[in-house]
Amino acid sequence: MRNPRQGTARRGRDRRARVLPAPPGADRVVGPPPSVAVVGAGIAGLAAATALAERGVAVTVYEKRTCLGGRVGGWPTGLSDGTTVTMSRGFHAFFRQYYNLRGLLRRTDPGLERLTALPDYPLLNADGLHDSFRHLPRTPPLSALGFVALSPTFRPADLRAVNVRAALPLLDVRVPQVYDDLDGTSAQAFLDAVCFPEKARHLAFEVFSRSFFADPRELSAAEMALMFHIYFLGSAEGLLFDVPRAPFPAALWDPLAGYLARHHADVRTGTAVEYIAPTEQGHFVVATACDERRHDGVVLALDGAGLRSLVARCPQLGDAPWRERIARLRTAPPFLVSRLWLDRPVAADRPGFLGTSGFGSLDNISVLDRYENEAARWSARTGGSVVELHAYAVPPAAARDVEEKRLLGQLHRVYPETGRAAIVDARHEWHEDCPLFPPGGYADRPTVRTPHPRLVVAGDMVRTGLPVALMERAATSGFLAANALLEQWGVRGQTLWTVPDRGRNALHRALATRRRTPMKHRPGTGLPHRVPGAGQ
Repeated sequence: MRNPRQGTARRGRDRRARVLPAPPGADRVVGPPPSVAVVGAGIAGLAAATALAERGVAVTVYEKRTCLGGRVGGWPTGLSDGTTVTMSRGFHAFFRQYYNLRGLLRRTDPGLERLTALPDYPLLNADGLHDSFRHLPRTPPLSALGFVALSPTFRPADLRAVNVRAALPLLDVRVPQVYDDLDGTSAQAFLDAVCFPEKARHLAFEVFSRSFFADPRELSAAEMALMFHIYFLGSAEGLLFDVPRAPFPAALWDPLAGYLARHHADVRTGTAVEYIAPTEQGHFVVATACDERRHDGVVLALDGAGLRSLVARCPQLGDAPWRERIARLRTAPPFLVSRLWLDRPVAADRPGFLGTSGFGSLDNISVLDRYENEAARWSARTGGSVVELHAYAVPPAAARDVEEKRLLGQLHRVYPETGRAAIVDARHEWHEDCPLFPPGGYADRPTVRTPHPRLVVAGDMVRTGLPVALMERAATSGFLAANALLEQWGVRGQTLWTVPDRGRNALHRALATRRRTPMKHRPGTGLPHRVPGAGQ
């Protein structure tokens, strides 16, 4: 068994990373503190609550679940062998580009000692091809060129067929302009236009679309291009990542809850907000099943479904166009996480994380006892292993028991030794609450600010105008929401960092500029075409 503390989370920061200073102001609130309700205690809500509480705002966090962390939360469960363990919604990678999320975690872990680096991001195709990011240079464009040169998936004949001109927008991704250029096109249509090699497509692009729990046909090409920028051509941090050494509550959220308590924040778990109503005096009444409280500001840090539901119940929030946009937010297809406690170990050379392609619905496999201390202790005591399987974008009508069995069969195909293992216990988590970013949907996504100056929105579905995604978008939007409120009270907010907001290479930018033109879309295809008379 490997030592789960084998790695060290690298601190580093790209020398071209972009800094966004907060608007100037006082260090803390002067006089009686304003009161803010933060609705939702996922990453976005916790980031907002932290920035506000640190500056003297009276913060109340409302969370309907009994645990913190939202989709990165965890809760106790008892196994059939009598062991109490922590279950979660599955593996999350903390990439080095997640500057603002990692900054949030540094409040209680300045050296990020509770994270550990996995040595590689290996990928396996069903035809036996293996890919790795371990030995690639981190600096773009050498990172992308190195991947192409070293990967067995990229064949010379396939590369010669690539439509280089169609791919040029990837060389200089800018936010929010990338949404003007590509949001009306699906990721699938864009890759078809590029003629990208089919096998290489999954490794270089679809891995990102699957990170959004979406089929490439249902994902905006702009969102996929943004991910390509963040990880390949826009950042020198590379594609390696860190993971928590302990389950999410112990490693991340319990320490942060203590930090918030020391800053006098009131964190109310197991407390759902039933409605919110603005008052004529400019305050907000926030009602739960237990009581009503009056607040000077509100941060809505809910997932898309939760935001839709709450806004629908609160007809006085926002104006009609804003409410209509919220009502049109869509949710990604269901996903399945199966965690298995096996009575024998997987082979010693199995990595902590493996991305897969061509194995039916199986998208990746994690061996938790390779890096997580709780799983490692169970493995050491029993001689078994703890394995987790992910299936993203499962068809909504799929039979759950059938999909769970299929996922297990795919595990046996990838790791044959698991076919001889008995399952001591299993947990299957089905969820359907991740945001969907469909082609043409960017304009409907909420921004941090709303028609009411003291009602703000945070979450990974929020338009920030910055090159961030997934957990980092959640953390960034939470800080932006706090900054929007603090600015009104004359208080300096949180300084933020992002990867560069444009292509790093001058030649690439020049090539992409020549290709960048206004885009319209062919009816019925989702494919872009050039506007007549547009520049070449």
